[in-house]
Amino acid sequence: MTAAEPWMIDELAHAGPEHLDPAFVAGFDRKQGHPDPAPDIDALRRHGVGRGATVVDLGAGTGRFALAAAREFTRVVAVDVSPAMLEHLRTRAGQESAANLECVRAGFLTYEHTGQPADAVHTRHALHQLPDFFKALALDRVARTLRPGGVLRLRDLVLGFRPHEAGEVLEAWMAGAAGDPELGYTRRDYAEHLRTEYSTFRWLLEPMLEAAGFEIVEAEYEGRLFGAYTCVRRP
Repeated sequence: MTAAEPWMIDELAHAGPEHLDPAFVAGFDRKQGHPDPAPDIDALRRHGVGRGATVVDLGAGTGRFALAAAREFTRVVAVDVSPAMLEHLRTRAGQESAANLECVRAGFLTYEHTGQPADAVHTRHALHQLPDFFKALALDRVARTLRPGGVLRLRDLVLGFRPHEAGEVLEAWMAGAAGDPELGYTRRDYAEHLRTEYSTFRWLLEPMLEAAGFEIVEAEYEGRLFGAYTCVRRP
């Protein structure tokens, strides 16, 4: 996995050194709260992604979505920059006999799709690892991975407030943080995310999606911080 241009960033470095740590990977689902992939699969189905589809999961992590998708769709490609994450996912795929699940070590900026254009792309809590300039490039590449009418399902920590509201909204978020880092994200984790990662404002992300050639057909928010988008690639 290499960047195509000297000005490209190292996506693994931006993901954080913990993604190289098998112990972190082993506890990742627990820390994330074991997110349910069913609503994302349902969103793809609602917008015409059928059983014969090819689905790409960018930033697949431990594969909660990819493994569920492999039970529903014909071809699933799980893409991640972390070799430790992919090794974990390959083991789980073998245990579940998910022969239609492919694992590719790459990132948003380096994944090269093969075969027919994808019918859908899913990504959860991964795009925020890229600064906004590279987010825009990543979304353009996602659009070119999809067929016209293909569906992007995007979940991320997206800031659904104005800058002057940051203190109030973020303090309320941090007040609900976990006390034990083994069981969830702590106040310290949240603060580190804000300082070192690249969650962007809703009013910046949505124009990026539109500029990449997407129509936003669903946008749901939880706590003005967590956005779930369903987007369709325009012809």
